[in-house]
Amino acid sequence: MLVAVPAELVLVALLVAGVRPPPAVLLVAEVVVLAVLALEAWVWGGLFRAARRAGAGRRPAAREAVRAVVPVPVRRLLRHELLAMASLALWAARRRHGVRAGEHAAPYAGPQTAMMYGLVFVSLVETVALAVLIPWPAVHRVVLVLDVYGVLLVLALHAACVTRPHVVAADGSLRIRYGALFDLVVPAERIASVRVDRRYPDGRLLTLAEDGTLDVIVGGQTTVTVELDGVLGFVRPLGGGGEARVVRFHADDPVGVVAALRAA
Repeated sequence: MLVAVPAELVLVALLVAGVRPPPAVLLVAEVVVLAVLALEAWVWGGLFRAARRAGAGRRPAAREAVRAVVPVPVRRLLRHELLAMASLALWAARRRHGVRAGEHAAPYAGPQTAMMYGLVFVSLVETVALAVLIPWPAVHRVVLVLDVYGVLLVLALHAACVTRPHVVAADGSLRIRYGALFDLVVPAERIASVRVDRRYPDGRLLTLAEDGTLDVIVGGQTTVTVELDGVLGFVRPLGGGGEARVVRFHADDPVGVVAALRAA
């Protein structure tokens, strides 16, 4: 899998770019990929039948077999990429995901907007520069496909953040999100206190301290602190787990989020 799938992706990029490898290379590559897929199907079929014999329905058995065959990080990365690309359509239609009537939506993409558009601009400049500098047509076409996909992916990441805001529900629960990568629902009864609290923590997008403080960082900052009445579990972007006692996240209008939570 680790060899065949990346090789197939490279081959697809070459074909899309107009490069025609020798027929023998295509034949060998497709035989290898088909063999890997056949092996995966055989393993999946055995797991599916075992789950069915254990009493599971068709859909639960199929899901259980997929979970066993496909690693969690791969499933989550594929899911994120599909949801991010779908967010482009929501962004174009000016719609938001998961926000119902009467709920308070809290955008958070403000601090990263300039950086995202800067990345898009740099990627476009790189595309034009490589088109001028690379003298080989075949290589140029491959790089062009990759560059265009890179620009599209950056826009999709930003679109996912814009169309998937934090949400304060009517029952007082809080949904904290970052695009399609992170999604945590905090029930109302688990919230001990909430306050506006601007901080500039170090670390990655998701940082869990030893004392159980979870920082969901956007643009190097958080603006709202939620203290819980105990430990609350969450799922990391690649499927790992964690437990938090305090959650700090960024909202463009932290005062509005705090007011909505207290009102609910």
